[in-house]
Amino acid sequence: MQQAIGAIILALYLALTALAAPLLRWLLARRAATGREDPQRWREKLGVAGAVRPEGQLLWLHAASVGELLSVVSLVQALAKARPGLGLLVTTSTITSARLAATRLPAHVVHQYLPLDTPRAVTRFLDHWHPDVAVWVESEFWPRLIEATAARGVPMLLVNARVSDRSARRWQRMGALAQRLLSHFSQVLAQDAQSARNLLAIGLAPERLTRAGSLKESAAALPVDSAERARLRALWSARPRWLAASTHAGEEAEVFAAQRAAAAALPGLLLILAPRHPIRGPALAAEARAAGFSVAERSSGQGDAALADVYLADTLGEMGLWFDLAPVAFLGGSLVPVGGHNPYEPVAQGAAVLHGPEVGNFREVYARLDAAGAALAVADAAALAAALPRLLADDASAARAQAQTAQPLLADAGEGAEAAALAALLGALDAASAAKLGARPL
Repeated sequence: MQQAIGAIILALYLALTALAAPLLRWLLARRAATGREDPQRWREKLGVAGAVRPEGQLLWLHAASVGELLSVVSLVQALAKARPGLGLLVTTSTITSARLAATRLPAHVVHQYLPLDTPRAVTRFLDHWHPDVAVWVESEFWPRLIEATAARGVPMLLVNARVSDRSARRWQRMGALAQRLLSHFSQVLAQDAQSARNLLAIGLAPERLTRAGSLKESAAALPVDSAERARLRALWSARPRWLAASTHAGEEAEVFAAQRAAAAALPGLLLILAPRHPIRGPALAAEARAAGFSVAERSSGQGDAALADVYLADTLGEMGLWFDLAPVAFLGGSLVPVGGHNPYEPVAQGAAVLHGPEVGNFREVYARLDAAGAALAVADAAALAAALPRLLADDASAARAQAQTAQPLLADAGEGAEAAALAALLGALDAASAAKLGARPL
């Protein structure tokens, strides 16, 4: 019964995306015209290649956006070093990640946008690139592309796989669809025990699963506009400051209460507030002003950034800037039942990490950091307010010490994850070569 439900869901998805293909193409063109897609390269999302396929063996790696791309930069560099003649194709889905690929990936690596999951786009993409091995990062599944790649006999691996409890429950409601898609991956490298358990629960065969650790634990730092960093650092040089990052509805009231209490002990304290969803910026600015704070809004330029109590960082793609500017980062989604957000990025950029109790999405890494004194759990506004003066006193010396404790703890684990992923990818390439040689007539 479950298999039948999964097959029906897949058939409906394939039919609906085929019917919607003309509309999706029109929407894509409109987005390109308004700057929300790359105006020069948006047709790559229709499967129209923007580059020549390299000669010889080609490994295709898909990393959805900035975070996933940063997690595999070092892995791609290691692949290029281990196999100098190997063709490497990296796909992503966003403009920001494409720009990052141009600066972070080796020069010979080809970047393309991932095609829409429609029949013609997928066929064009695979007809042009003919990958020998396909590698997917984390958990972004596009059913038609996975099915079509498997139908051509291309070996597929899933690396740095992460499946939260919430995601696992959602997949389980789709019958055997998840099991079918996962069956196309010859190897799956899970980030942690939680993801491994959830992958098994939604149907992955145990013999295909390896718990390898997270590539993000040693990922490169987020991109930063160095000129803007210098400007803001000079503007705020005399002020202690902290960051509330990726906050969700229900958390900002706690953050504002902590700011008010901590400012009594730290005159001039600046809160940089970077909500998870910047579209909430106007409402948060009004909430902060109603709480008695002066506010500067980055997106609109309203307010005096030099004197504001709260600097509202309501933009996309600048989180690296805020981690660089704030010695202490409270990570949101953790005082409300969201499951938390990853601590890898602030640690990589030298910020001390604070978090609430709701970190089920990253339970293992937070437990490791907390046990080593490399991160600090705070239950509410009072605990958050109490932690800030201690970490920010004496030019934030305690914050720097906490960050320095965290960095090697994550880096060591990340190196192990990268070694496991590299070995898996090289093994898949060798197996693909052997299969091709075996298929040739004598």
